[in-house]
Amino acid sequence: MSNIIDGKAFAEGLRRRLATQIAGLKEKHGFIPGLAVVLVGEDPASKVYVRNKAQQTVEVGMASFEHKLPATTAQAELLALVKRLNEDKSVNGILVQLPLPKQIDPQAVLDAIDPAKDVDGFHVVNAGRLATGGQALVPCTPLGCLMLLKDRLGDLSGKRAVVLGRSNIVGKPMAQLLLGESCTVTIAHSKTRDLAGECRRAEILVAAVGRPEMVRGDWVAPGATVIDVGINRITGPDGKGKLVGDVAFAEAAKHAGAITPVPGGVGPMTIAVLLQNTVTAACRQHGIAI
Repeated sequence: MSNIIDGKAFAEGLRRRLATQIAGLKEKHGFIPGLAVVLVGEDPASKVYVRNKAQQTVEVGMASFEHKLPATTAQAELLALVKRLNEDKSVNGILVQLPLPKQIDPQAVLDAIDPAKDVDGFHVVNAGRLATGGQALVPCTPLGCLMLLKDRLGDLSGKRAVVLGRSNIVGKPMAQLLLGESCTVTIAHSKTRDLAGECRRAEILVAAVGRPEMVRGDWVAPGATVIDVGINRITGPDGKGKLVGDVAFAEAAKHAGAITPVPGGVGPMTIAVLLQNTVTAACRQHGIAI
């Protein structure tokens, strides 16, 4: 289908460009960016994700620092590690993989990360800078969504955008990014009256609610661009598990001018943008224009 937005191909291109940029930093400035990833416990999904991050970090030529701690780790011990990473000049980006064990307050850990090294973009300082139009490190998934939108549509100014979902990780920063591109933005959620009607008014519809196939085909305006952030595992008619998004893809694709699939749409962008954020952070820390 010609209206499919191929996030996997875009992410591959982004990683190639980053590899070239990183090689240039090494040649001209004598350093390579470094990303530290901290994993606490044995969550299976987190272990796979961290392994993929480390692999892609090395593939683009960056330094990868992995810290794996047992599930019994005390909060004070994790905070002490974050403090050491904040002070380590070879580490330009710090990511503490969520979720954390119940004895650790995730907000306390996120707040402890140096905002200049907060490549997840979750620190309140970066959230505030994004909201006020300042120089922020931006959460990876919404920034990846924006890249896909601009690649497909070009100038976004004046477009009507609906963000379905209001999380701090995707919904709110996505809305701020679209406002920064001069879109007219509506944030919709579970309490929105006539939710389907709000979605039908959108030229850009970003679905990030975590409910499988919630957005039906007739919620999508003809020609709209649909970005599906959801990744939900369900049991198919054959009894086997499969991944679906928050959008009923087959229905929506008949109406949309462009749409991201699940898998292969937004998902591949997240790690690629994490690597870009690390390069961005490294350049800012070294006073190098990006």
